[in-house]
Amino acid sequence: MTISLNVNGISQTVEITDGNTPLLWVIRDLLDLKGTKFGCGKAACGACTLHIDGEAVRSCSYPVKLAKGKTITTIEGLGNEENPHPVQQAWMEEIVPQCGYCQPGFMMATAALLDKIPEPTDADIDRNIINVCRCGTYYRMRKAIHKAAELSKSIETVKSENDA
Repeated sequence: MTISLNVNGISQTVEITDGNTPLLWVIRDLLDLKGTKFGCGKAACGACTLHIDGEAVRSCSYPVKLAKGKTITTIEGLGNEENPHPVQQAWMEEIVPQCGYCQPGFMMATAALLDKIPEPTDADIDRNIINVCRCGTYYRMRKAIHKAAELSKSIETVKSENDA
C-alpha cells in the first residue's frame, strides 16, 4: 500500500504492507526521523507525541492510514538550532531535561497547548500536559511552559509591530 504524507512541510510517499501500522514506526523507521520516541506503545506515556493537523497525537497508536492527507509535524519540524520554536527555546533556558528521552513528546504537547491556550494557568497545564517523565522534571517543565508562553507572546508582539 502506498501512502502519501506531509511531514514537516515535505511531501513523502511510503510503501507499507499494513495501513494499521502505527504512524510512529513509519516516522522513525521509514522516514528516519528519530526525535519522536517509543515509550509504552499504549498511548499512555506521550513520548511519541507529534502533531496531526495541529493536534497533539500519540503516534504509537495512530494508524498510518488515518494520516493520509493530513499535515504531520514532528519535533524536527517544530523548530531548528538557528530558529528554535519558543517551546524549544524555553526548554533550553530552563534546562529541563535530565535523561531527555521523553522531552520531545512534552515539547510537542506543550506547543499544541500554547496554540489553544496562549497563556496557560497551572491548572491548564495539569489538565493538558499528561505525558510521563520518569526523571520527574515536572517542576522545570512547568517553568518552561510559562516561559514559552512569554516568548510566544513576545514574538507575536514583534510580528504585530512589523505588520503595522
